[in-house]
Order: sequence, then structure tokens, then C-alpha cells
Amino acid sequence: MTLKLHEELLLLVLREREGTTMGDAWPTAIGAALLADLVAAGRVALRPEGRKLFVDPADPRPLGDPLLDECLAKVIAATRRAQAAAWISRFSGVKHLKARIAQGLCRQGVLRADERTILLLFKQQIYPEVDPRPEREIRERLRRLIFAETTRRDERTLLLLSLAEAGGLLPSLFEKRQLKERRKWVAQLVADEPLGRRVREIVQARRAAAVAAAT
Repeated sequence: MTLKLHEELLLLVLREREGTTMGDAWPTAIGAALLADLVAAGRVALRPEGRKLFVDPADPRPLGDPLLDECLAKVIAATRRAQAAAWISRFSGVKHLKARIAQGLCRQGVLRADERTILLLFKQQIYPEVDPRPEREIRERLRRLIFAETTRRDERTLLLLSLAEAGGLLPSLFEKRQLKERRKWVAQLVADEPLGRRVREIVQARRAAAVAAAT
């Protein structure tokens, strides 16, 4: 089974049994993963210009994936050129983002759609895991990269690590004490990855704005 990067990231975001999401930064990380999937498919290109990173359309042909094609259509239809951070934010705000990705994983037999009742009144859609093998493989790839300190690095896994780290997911995936011991190594690994850096900047800016608004 070959999953797209944004699908892999959602599996890390979802609690296996409960089928609910962890943290509040995951939409931004998934927005970056959608952009990365478009880059990998050759549909858009990242163009560094000084300290800025622009996104340009490269190939308008649809991929056959409704979510990715919607994101691609936004880039193609844009009247003004925009930087990667802007597109990450726009993609993270796509309507029903979690449900659309999760439903695709349901069709592949990885998750199942269910719902739970909150406070006897509200219903919430949840997506518990039914096939743990894809997530186990993803976690193992991350584990090797974080803890093996090998010079052989899979660029896709490095990108996934960068987005997971920027989205604050690593403490939920691995033992915190062990992660603390590898903090400098992880920082070294993700230092030059541009999309993860944009995610961190967006998350930090939003949290700073929230703090400022509360004071």
C-alpha cells in the first residue's frame, strides 16, 4: 500500500483507538504535506528567491485525487503569485480537511468511520484505526531516522519528520525522555527542510497572536 504524504501525516495525527486528532497544529502540517504532494507529482514547483519561497504552477493536469486536485486548482486559478507559507495556510483551511483524508483511508481499509456522542448532545465523527500496519511502518521509518543516526536518509521520511516535528507530534509518537536525548540530532535533521520551517513559523505566529489577544 502506497500512501500519500498527507495521508501518512493524518495517521500520525489520529489516536489509533479513539480516532480523534492530537494537538492544534496538525491542519497546518497537513497543509504543508498537501503542498509537498503536489511538488512530488510535478504539478507545482517551489522557487526560492532570497529568503522567500514561492509556489508556481508547473503542470495543470489533474491527478485524479479530489483533494489534491482542488488544491492544484487553487494554485492555477490564483491571480497573484504567493509564497509557500500562504499556500500552506490556504490548504490547511480546506473545508472538511480531516474527514476527506480520513474517508480516503477508510476506502483503503486503514481506518473506519464512526461517531461518538459528547455530553449526550453533540455527535463527533471519529476514525479509529482498523489496519495498524501502515502506521507501524511510518513510525518505524521515523524511528530509524531519529535514533539510528545513519547517513542514509530517505528524503520523504525526512520531510515527514520535519512536518511532524513542526506540528508538535513527536512527543505523542515516541518516549519523551528518549526524544529529549535526540533533540539536537532532530534539530540538525530538519534545519534545512523548507516546508517544515514554514509550518513552525505559522504555528508560532498564530500562538503569539492568541497570547496577545488574551492579554
